[in-house]
Amino acid sequence: MWLEVVGWIGSILVVWSLTLGRVLRFRWMNLTGSLIAAIYNGIIGIWPFMFMNAVIVLINIYWLWRLYKERHDAGVYEVVPVRANDGYLKRVLSVHAADIKATYPAFDPANLAKGDRHAWLVVRGDETVGVTVVRDDGGAQGTVELDWVSPRFRDFTPGEFVHRRSGVFQELGMKTVVVERPGKHQREYLTRIGFAPDGDRWVRTV
Repeated sequence: MWLEVVGWIGSILVVWSLTLGRVLRFRWMNLTGSLIAAIYNGIIGIWPFMFMNAVIVLINIYWLWRLYKERHDAGVYEVVPVRANDGYLKRVLSVHAADIKATYPAFDPANLAKGDRHAWLVVRGDETVGVTVVRDDGGAQGTVELDWVSPRFRDFTPGEFVHRRSGVFQELGMKTVVVERPGKHQREYLTRIGFAPDGDRWVRTV
């Protein structure tokens, strides 16, 4: 009886993993489910299914290794500057409007028309995985209004390539970058990329 329960758990995890949008969570759950299923089928002697699940385990291990290896690789993620009124940028913001509103409720795309905003896309191959919008406050300071990552890559930190590795703020003559009143979900990420709390805002020296 207990062995059958274990088999069901493996199958449920594999099926459940297919509903996950985040690539890293999908791989981990699929790996766990397929490993349990491989062991279960091996114990009861269903060798074709044991072999299939064992191969899936190896595939998941390969992709997890590759994802973790590439997560901080500037050769994989590219920062592409775009005009604030760029048509493709508007399209990305429109398609993901609901998710952006949920994660950055204060962000207003209409402000992009004011002329003091700078925008960058973070791309992985031909896929846009992030958008950063910064307001130029003058006095060599910029305020981050949007640092959005697509749900598929939210377990990673592609925004780091804008803040730490692209040199875009130095090119604009900015010496400090500010995030106003970040939420709890943002603070760990901001700490990792060099921001420090300063009252209600977080500041990074460029």
